[in-house]
Amino acid sequence: MKEYNFCQSCGFPLKKDKKGGGTEKDGAISKKYCSMCYENGDFLTPPEVDTAEKMQKFCIQEMKKDGMNGIFAWLATRPIPKLERWKK
Repeated sequence: MKEYNFCQSCGFPLKKDKKGGGTEKDGAISKKYCSMCYENGDFLTPPEVDTAEKMQKFCIQEMKKDGMNGIFAWLATRPIPKLERWKK
């Protein structure tokens, strides 16, 4: 399986994931998604977050809740449409 440096859902650096990544249904660590996006083989984002644009808005909102500056949060979400989960 391909190795990824960033979560293919939100773009978070996988090396910075405190849990080492999300988990698959069998409990194995996901090589593709972070623990904030993926657990037990399912995405943790609300069901209405079903496009890259909605994911960008969702991530900006969550990063601002964690104290990140809005401009930095906006910049951090620019690559989301190019990630595997959102490619069309």
